[in-house]
Amino acid sequence: MTDPCRERYTVEGPEVFDDTDLLALALGARPGGRAPGIVAADVLHAFGGVDGVAATPVDALRRVPGVGGAHAVRLHAACALASRHREPLDGVRLTRPLDVWRALRGRLRGLDHEELHALYLDRSGRLRLHRRLTVGSDVMTIVDPRQVLRPAIAAGYPALALAHNHPSGDPHPSLEDVRCTLRVATAAEVLGVQLLDHVVFGEGGYTSLRECGALTGFRGWTG
Repeated sequence: MTDPCRERYTVEGPEVFDDTDLLALALGARPGGRAPGIVAADVLHAFGGVDGVAATPVDALRRVPGVGGAHAVRLHAACALASRHREPLDGVRLTRPLDVWRALRGRLRGLDHEELHALYLDRSGRLRLHRRLTVGSDVMTIVDPRQVLRPAIAAGYPALALAHNHPSGDPHPSLEDVRCTLRVATAAEVLGVQLLDHVVFGEGGYTSLRECGALTGFRGWTG
């Protein structure tokens, strides 16, 4: 019997699949067992995403219901390969929100929780430091501007961009997203640091708060 997911992958490629779907394909069907998509979702949730699976001993994967010895090795190998060949961020030049999305989509895609990331740039607009600042169900309600700006001040980086994901798949910023962004932008301006943008990731796309007009009055991208 033809697997519709395999057929879709063959026709459309990996870009239309999130991490759970890709891991389910690597896991393969298990007649009489739990659905591969459910098992894959449990694995990613238990270990914090693809990089977390790669950093976990193979034996730990066997504790997830539906993952046997052979499947544990298969899943671990797939995640290790993805993690090993993840595109390095250091030195990448960021000039627009699309660059932020391209830099972080592999890290934020398919998560079932929110993560707030910060990208710190040098004076030429090249990325020199990447930090995952906060992890939780609603990260933007607990962000402290001092936490965001401390790395920039310590290392002398003049600019940064923020990014976080919406597990719902809707990339539109919430009111709290906007409020928090403005708090960080105001604090950054006082300290001589530019908050270039805050990019909200959703399913297959993003929203830039700079492009939405939420950061009008604060200096932005220079190209």
